Parts: sequence; structure tokens; C-alpha cells
Amino acid sequence: MEVDVATVVSKTITDYQNYSGRLEAVDKVEIRPLVPGTIVAVHFTDGALVKKGDPLFTIDPRPYVAAVDQAAAQLAAAQARNGYTSTDAARAERLLADNAIAKRDYDEKQNASHEAAANLKAAQAALETAKINLTYTQIVAPVSGRVSRAEMTVGNIVSTGSSAPLLTTLVSVSPIYASFDVDEQTYLRYLSRDSRASVPVSLGLANEEGFSREGKVASVDNQLDTGSGTIRVRARFDNADGSLVPGLYARIKVGGGTPHPAVLIEDAAIGTDQDKKFVMVVDPDNRVQYREVTLGTLSD
Repeated sequence: MEVDVATVVSKTITDYQNYSGRLEAVDKVEIRPLVPGTIVAVHFTDGALVKKGDPLFTIDPRPYVAAVDQAAAQLAAAQARNGYTSTDAARAERLLADNAIAKRDYDEKQNASHEAAANLKAAQAALETAKINLTYTQIVAPVSGRVSRAEMTVGNIVSTGSSAPLLTTLVSVSPIYASFDVDEQTYLRYLSRDSRASVPVSLGLANEEGFSREGKVASVDNQLDTGSGTIRVRARFDNADGSLVPGLYARIKVGGGTPHPAVLIEDAAIGTDQDKKFVMVVDPDNRVQYREVTLGTLSD
């Protein structure tokens, strides 16, 4: 009887483990208003790429411009009052040295000077607060990335605090994370603190046969999930073309250790005998022999 045979291959390989995961944005920001008012402009189109500092929304700034002007006027009055009371207190101090003023009058002038100085600081703080609130009317992108749709459009009135509405979301594009769970043995062998920096990681998408992108381990969680016996790992990949989108399914290949020589055989040639794995080996006399084997990981 004729049977098919497969040639044994000997070569140097690196062990890899395959996992499933999901892509995650490095930065994800929910854009909400910090001051109440009416939206008067939306500066982006849905799904657009924006840079850090680009304008996204404008809230009617006119009430906040008026608040800045009012705070500036109050600051000017406080400065004038502080200048007058300081001069008056210095004059009272000279008169007191000549016994030309009552101690009570001297104390009143000193107190008025201290009170005016405190009011000046309060006016300066009020003006600074008014200026900050004015800047909040121009909502800009805190990071570079891709913006979602505008949840609130021109003409809508927005509030702040716990009832502040979501205006849009912004996610960074490049780099991007792939999160996946690895078993305890893989963690101990490849991802422990001493060897983490040298671990190669490859990424493949659901519609790809192989692994098209190379990355590196960015972080490993601080504890093992005792229920599943796994630990969460995040790998970092470049995404300059923006083709990787948060939420996509990802196939992850994690390698580790040093390259080592190995004997490779076709997976289809491996048989199972209860709890043992075996292959049928053809000897030099073309006779078939049973050979028990211990398997490593899949390679290619």
C-alpha cells in the first residue's frame, strides 16, 4: 500500500503564542462644555481628523466678554482705592510719630489699607476667572486624532456640571493599542518585568492571513485574574495611515525567548493515542515505525 510522506524540517525558530484582542485608542476624550451658553459655531465635519488646538465648538462669547470688562473695571477701582489707602496709612504713621494723630485714627487707616490690599487681590482673581471663562467659550481639541459626530449643533443651549451634555468624542489615531489577555505561563516566560522590553508582538486583522504590523508591549496589568488565570496586556502599534480603528478585532502573536533549533513536522501527520501524541516514521528500509513525540508550539 502506498502512503503520502512529509519530510522532516530542521531549522532555528522562535516560539510564538497567538491571542485574540481588541484595538483601543491611546487617548479617548469626551468633549463637554465648561461654561453654559448657546452654541454659535461647529468647526468640524463628522469623522474628520483634527490636530491638537484646532477649534471644535464656539459658545456665544458676548456675555463672557462683558464679564471680563466688568471685572477689569472693578480691578481698576480696587487699584485706586488701594493706592489712596496706602498713602493715607503712610501719612498717619508719620503723624503718629509726632503725636499728631490719635492711636484710634491711626489703627483705622492701617485697617483700611489692609482691607483695600485684600480687595485688590480679590479683584485680580475675579478678572483672571472671567478671562478663563472666556477662553472656555472656544472649545478646542485637547489631543490630535479623529473626531466623532457633533452631538449638539448650532443654536442649542448647553449647561455645565453633572448635566453637561456630550458634545462629541475624540480618539487619537497613531499610535494605537491592542489589548489582549495572556495565560499565566506566557506571562512568566515572556512578559515578566525582566524580559518585557525584548518581546516581539505582531498584529493581524480579521481579513488578513498573516500578521502585517509589528509592535511592542506597552504595559502589563498589575494583577492576574484568578478566575480566568490570565493577565491583561497592551501592545503599542504605529497607525500612521489611520487604517486601524478602535474596537476592531485583532489577532496578536507574542514571541519570546531566544531562537533555538527545532524539528518541524506537518500538523496533519500528528496522531493522538489517548493522552499521547505520536507520528509514524519511515525508517531507511521504508518500514513504518510508531514514534511518540512531545509537541511544542505551531510555527508558520
